[in-house]
Amino acid sequence: MSDIASRDLRQAVSGNRGMLRVANLTARAVGFVLVGVFTFAAHGPGTADVAVQIAVFTVTAVLMVVWALADRPATSGGRYAFLLPYVLGAITVMCGVASATPGGGNFIVLSVIAALSAGSGTSLAAGWIVVGLGVAAIEAAGLALGATAWVTVEYPGYLLVALLMGFNRRTHRVRADQSAALLAKSERLREEQAAVAALEERARIAREIHDVLAHSLGALGVHIQLTRAVLTDRNDVAQAVERLDQAHRMAADGLSETRRAVQALRGETLPLPEGLERLSADHRLRHDARVTFEVKGVPRPLPPDAGLALARIAQEALVNTAKHAPNQPVEMRLDYADADTSLVVVNPLGGDGDREGGLATANAGYGLTGMRERLLLLDGTLSAGRNGNDWVVMAKVPR
Repeated sequence: MSDIASRDLRQAVSGNRGMLRVANLTARAVGFVLVGVFTFAAHGPGTADVAVQIAVFTVTAVLMVVWALADRPATSGGRYAFLLPYVLGAITVMCGVASATPGGGNFIVLSVIAALSAGSGTSLAAGWIVVGLGVAAIEAAGLALGATAWVTVEYPGYLLVALLMGFNRRTHRVRADQSAALLAKSERLREEQAAVAALEERARIAREIHDVLAHSLGALGVHIQLTRAVLTDRNDVAQAVERLDQAHRMAADGLSETRRAVQALRGETLPLPEGLERLSADHRLRHDARVTFEVKGVPRPLPPDAGLALARIAQEALVNTAKHAPNQPVEMRLDYADADTSLVVVNPLGGDGDREGGLATANAGYGLTGMRERLLLLDGTLSAGRNGNDWVVMAKVPR
């Protein structure tokens, strides 16, 4: 869900709450007016009961205004929210007393509305206290005025039912608020995950650009400088041409590697066995060295990052072999085990048997040290070193 959609949802929820509050205020006002109309239209003037009912009705009108101020949302400056339990309690008690008077039964409607609001808008304890006071007022007034069982039994039951309905309403509102908060939290988490994914993708592209272009362009620059030195210092055209041929091959190899990197970023890499077979054939033709390639186990698809890392490690191992042990045979094995996929490259040590740096090559960012960093990101491992008279490079990635 986008930021605009989330903002629209929050605005819709806020708008619905505002409309619900207006509807509640309207319902209270209509109920209040109807209670007055039906109560006072049925009585003649001058009786004591009517005087009590008029007094209760007048005070209730004032309390209804205070009630409207007290239940304003906190975001709208609800400074009088602390008065809400007291207002509801007063309305419940006074209207309960009035409902026990002769002809004042309609006042129980206002007590029920107050009890409902106490259950949904105040604490659990406050709601029970409000209804408890209302029940006590009805019972006391009913006993004092000799009210019927309908008043002393049914009216308190109405208040209890209204209180329970208020509790249920509050539960639903709390769940709705929690759902809205959870939605907002999940939206923030989704945005953070998207940002992390974008950063990881940028880092991945940066690694590919660095590993391919930095190596190719750096090596190409060195060969151009050597060619210039050969021409200016020695005037050796034949060697200069050979250097230029090597630079041309490096440029072609760099272009091929760039294409393969772009394909890997798009998830369009060749199957790993096919790619390693091609590397073996290229090394065989270019360096006139025997290369054997073997696949053990049942080949299975690998994630693009894992396949590319193993292919780069094989390429770097072959480059090191050509540099440190030229014309030596190379054995390459790709093993699909149950727990991982491993690549092993073995070649006899040539005259340069100590391979200074172990895992380093001419370009530290592109060598096996850089490949080890790649494998660490994939929870893989890389080792390279002497094993008797052989040099062994082994890389593993999880299945």
